[in-house]
Amino acid sequence: MNESRIPFLIQLLQHSAVKFLSVGVINTLLSILVIFSLKYFMHFSDVHANAVGYVLGLICSFILNKHWTFKHADKHWLTIPKFLLVFALAYLMNIATVLICIHLGLNEYIAQLTGIPIYSLSFYIGSRYFVFTRASQSETN
Repeated sequence: MNESRIPFLIQLLQHSAVKFLSVGVINTLLSILVIFSLKYFMHFSDVHANAVGYVLGLICSFILNKHWTFKHADKHWLTIPKFLLVFALAYLMNIATVLICIHLGLNEYIAQLTGIPIYSLSFYIGSRYFVFTRASQSETN
């Protein structure tokens, strides 16, 4: 690899969007594992399995994004309400996508996967520009 690209790669890996996506991969894997397990083993409905999966991912997301992605210093009690509002809006967009896809005849498991990009993009934008707005300058790339 060209050595002049190494600083660029390091800088890229420190960008909040890349960190957010990394946290998102962890959350997505956790959420999908929970959703699919609840549907398959416990026969949960799509809505209930989705809700449980996303709540567990939400807890993981808050902790990792607050402390690692955005290095946000505000107290939890100041940040959590805004985080929950952004989550609620992103989740509503997600579940609407899932239910529309199922209604259109898409396989239920594939439908669950279609909601993820909608959820992720809206959640990043809300987190970066509304929830974690007082992050340190080096982390707000």
